[in-house]
Amino acid sequence: MHCKLQNLPVAVEAPGTKMHMQTGWGGMAVAYNVMPGADSRPMLKGLPNDSCPAPHWGYLIKGSLKMIYDDGTEETISAGEVFYMPAGHNGISTEELEWIEFSPEKELQQVFAHLAKK
Repeated sequence: MHCKLQNLPVAVEAPGTKMHMQTGWGGMAVAYNVMPGADSRPMLKGLPNDSCPAPHWGYLIKGSLKMIYDDGTEETISAGEVFYMPAGHNGISTEELEWIEFSPEKELQQVFAHLAKK
């Protein structure tokens, strides 16, 4: 399977934000996201531990992202870095972000269903 990033279906669109996602890639979802600085904590409130229940593997194209994990550890992911985020995390950034990520589709769909209710 292959696809141009910009041709992935749009899952969420808001001013300055476009989140593309395609499922069905061997049980994984591929996402391409562009958004202004954000704090995921208010968006993820109501999920288990008020954090993202999906692990993600990916590449940060633009910006930097401070990750806060349920166990209290923190790290900053910067543009040009590949990453792994275990389940149970929130992200904060004050700058524009662009990234590609791969996630188990079941867990990621739970997050998108939650966001759709907001």
